[in-house]
Amino acid sequence: MKSYGQFCAIAKAAEIFCERWTALVIRNLGAGAERFSDIHRGVPHMSATLLTQRLRQLEAEGLVERRRSGTGKSWTYHLTDAGAEFMPLVGALGIWGRRWTRRELAERELDLGLLIWGLEYSVDPAAFGPERHVLRLDVSDQPEHKRFYWFVCESGNLDLCVSDPGGGTDLFLEATLEDLIQVYRGDVALTAAIEDGRLTVHGTRKLSRRLRHWFNFNNVAKTPLAEGGPARRLISATSEPRGVDIARP
Repeated sequence: MKSYGQFCAIAKAAEIFCERWTALVIRNLGAGAERFSDIHRGVPHMSATLLTQRLRQLEAEGLVERRRSGTGKSWTYHLTDAGAEFMPLVGALGIWGRRWTRRELAERELDLGLLIWGLEYSVDPAAFGPERHVLRLDVSDQPEHKRFYWFVCESGNLDLCVSDPGGGTDLFLEATLEDLIQVYRGDVALTAAIEDGRLTVHGTRKLSRRLRHWFNFNNVAKTPLAEGGPARRLISATSEPRGVDIARP
């Protein structure tokens, strides 16, 4: 890590946290990603080599702890107390970014894999109760092998499947990638997206009413935009989005 050559505590902290990708790696760990592959799915444009290097640096700085997995054949990664103490600052970065960043999202930023990763680590699987419920997400403008995702919710646990897990589906959601990103980011309210047909929901009224709780929108998505800035809009995705392909082994 490069040094600013200053004794200032802000400079010393910035030497660690202002390295490219570091805040996002800590974000992923704070969200609950523990395995290397799961952490990497949240930073799909970061090379595996660089992620390995960054995790080692954070471990050396005492921010990340590496543990043997349950099988003993691989490693899992966890924030230490020092690393967890940075999480409120990660949240503050997100809130500032939502309020004040106004640049348009480029097509390459409309990342399907990152959206699915974000949903996997942010939704509340207990929203529908302890019984098994299956929600199918249809990203309608994507190719067939990337279009469908099943979220299996049971006893507060979530399993993400890229093929039908069987046992029936209780709730069906359908939207384009762009519309889903807008809902996920909080740019369009869930109720508004449903009312204007941008998000189609099929299922029982009881489960449909719990959908807002399932999405479990975080404080960043709930943050209002700052007044006086140019309007935010998304560039329409006209081709297959880049990024991680979780539909393939």
